[in-house]
Amino acid sequence: MLHPPHQSLQVAAVPPQRVPAREDQAGPWHSEAVCRRDEAGLFFAPSKEPTAARLAREEAAKRVCARCPVLVECREHALVQPEPYGVWGGLTAAERRVVLARRRRREVELRTTVQDPMAQAG
Repeated sequence: MLHPPHQSLQVAAVPPQRVPAREDQAGPWHSEAVCRRDEAGLFFAPSKEPTAARLAREEAAKRVCARCPVLVECREHALVQPEPYGVWGGLTAAERRVVLARRRRREVELRTTVQDPMAQAG
């Protein structure tokens, strides 16, 4: 059945997964991911998605992530790669950028403290 153009959603291409194998399991972590049973369109934005629709879709994706047994592995994968698109490990791309910026700041602070412990005491 054909839908009028305004109802048709084009889902952005899902980037190829670059997934490391879990060392504590027989298979890769993503084989246990709850999202494997959901449409990729829930986790990746369609082109020209209105803001309200994007926010609703991202919240729905986060609800799926919240019940996933490999949420931590998925999130860390998305941060280490880094994955530029979609909801991974319960975080949007913008939220992951914030986490990465905080990690970088923390690393700089730790290096500064190790190099000059008196700098933090001042």
